[in-house]
Amino acid sequence: MNKVKASITVYVPNSIMAIFRLALFYYIFAGRISPAFAQNTDIDLLRDINLHRNKNLDGGMEAVTNSAYIISAAAPLAELATGYLTHDKTLTNKGWQCVAGLGINTALTFGLKYTINRPRPYITYSYLEPYRHNNDASFPSGHTSYAFNTATSLSFAFPKWYVIAPSYAWAATVAYSRMHLGMHYPTDLLGGAAVGAASAWISYKGGQWLQKHNKKQLTPLQANL
Repeated sequence: MNKVKASITVYVPNSIMAIFRLALFYYIFAGRISPAFAQNTDIDLLRDINLHRNKNLDGGMEAVTNSAYIISAAAPLAELATGYLTHDKTLTNKGWQCVAGLGINTALTFGLKYTINRPRPYITYSYLEPYRHNNDASFPSGHTSYAFNTATSLSFAFPKWYVIAPSYAWAATVAYSRMHLGMHYPTDLLGGAAVGAASAWISYKGGQWLQKHNKKQLTPLQANL
């Protein structure tokens, strides 16, 4: 069991690095070296998904999209409420770690949105069929960043396959729903996944550092008792 837990714990940060490498490769190679190729690939994939979608799934995809913020808020609240009610300090710390990850993700996501200021795809390509019109910037996808942030935080908090697999399956479905509904380019989703996962990782590593720092401070105090 310990070997399985250790392998899962290693797999999660490795997966985050894989997302980063993919996003970085696309940004450097496609976005900088061949921007026309990047844009064509982006809109071609989005057009195929959005215009040739099964419209009977629109309601379900909208529900999946709307779940991103709801579940992202519910997950840490459930951890904190359960932790405080059961006096489980470990679970409480995991809840605050999740909250910190959401805070970092919010700052990075909206900081990048207003810095890069990429127009929504339906503004540039009027033939797309979005389910609604938003006025904010497109990159990175906020829904996707929150979904992957939550999935990664839960994977760190509960490193079990039956938590990790459904968490990332849900996050990936949220990302797909954004293209199905005509709201984002594929690269918006890559950026959102990278930002969300990285924010959770930063929070996780920060939590580890704080625990080690607090233990070092307690040791000399305990020795003097």
